[in-house]
Amino acid sequence: MPFPRVSRIALPLVLAASVLSGAALAQGQPTQAEKTLKYRKALYQVIVWNVGPMSAMAQDKMPFNSADFATRANRVAELAPMLGEAYSPDTKGVANSNMKAEAWQNRADFDAKMKDFVDTSAKLAQVAKGGDAAKSKAAFFDMANTCKACHDKYKAD
Repeated sequence: MPFPRVSRIALPLVLAASVLSGAALAQGQPTQAEKTLKYRKALYQVIVWNVGPMSAMAQDKMPFNSADFATRANRVAELAPMLGEAYSPDTKGVANSNMKAEAWQNRADFDAKMKDFVDTSAKLAQVAKGGDAAKSKAAFFDMANTCKACHDKYKAD
């Protein structure tokens, strides 16, 4: 069966429409850096979800529940090391990032602060397993201070 004859005008229009629609689809696809930033923000959302109630317990704004505190501390300790892979160099300058340029310029210091967060969150999880409210609260504030140290220096408002 022969192909239908396409006019000289219709063929270029069909080809142009195909190219343009393909380009539009390609523009709609996030880059790997954008996906990494989305992953990073998702990790932080889950961390904040767990830190919030621990903070309230540590500040005596809600009753201390050792089992809940330990569960949340363990979650943060599991998530914290994942953040390292979410700060790949290709995410530098990606739109909607809250990371200041200084973090890229002082990457060794940034990485050291991230390691402090990983270490103090692991210690928090370990201490929280014991169920002692005073020790758990103290370990929480140690971990929270590592967050603050990094945010104060490297997170854009």
